[in-house]
Amino acid sequence: MKVIGAGLPRTGTLSQKVALEMLGLAPCHHMVEVFANLETARLWRQAMEGELRAAEILKDHPACVDWPGSYHFVELMEDFPDAKVLLSARDGAAWAKSMRATIYETLYGDSLVGHMAAARRHVDPLWDETTDMLQEMWRRSGLMPSKDVTDAEMAAACDRYTAEVKATVPAERLLVWSPKEGWEPLCAFLELPVPDAPFPRVNDSESFADMVIDASLEAIQHHRAGTA
Repeated sequence: MKVIGAGLPRTGTLSQKVALEMLGLAPCHHMVEVFANLETARLWRQAMEGELRAAEILKDHPACVDWPGSYHFVELMEDFPDAKVLLSARDGAAWAKSMRATIYETLYGDSLVGHMAAARRHVDPLWDETTDMLQEMWRRSGLMPSKDVTDAEMAAACDRYTAEVKATVPAERLLVWSPKEGWEPLCAFLELPVPDAPFPRVNDSESFADMVIDASLEAIQHHRAGTA
């Protein structure tokens, strides 16, 4: 592994994934890979319980961003001592607002997204396991410890997390960076040439709800067809 993404979800990580793959660091692991293959959630549960090293799950990936990988950034730093660490930082209040509208809604919400995700848990055992794993991961991290967490608590936890990463990673090994900064600081940090292409801007917030609803509908319809 060459690059360990320590940034939290909702900090432009999908843009990071695309950018790192454009730089030749493919495949770059991201939570979308877990959603595409829910059976891997069991492996991440084992990693969270200390029964499996995250490095074993990511051994074929030269880079990772987003959760579950970033949850294990300290362990990955130990197992890949030459890898550099990329921290995509975001203002805590803005992060909490984005979390509330997306991931929180999927795990706990009362909107259409939340209801559809909850309905899928009843018909899709793998989705149920994945949701349970994610709820526990957020709880243990202290970033979203319960359904009753407030925006202020999430914002403070995000700022605290950012400070902890900066204090944990040696300065020469860390880049604190935002996708808004584009190619130059990222490529300088990784000692790679700047691509002759615009930096990718992937706004997954716009498609997040549709993704959850569509996947839930598909699972429910498949279940109904199987029980008909």
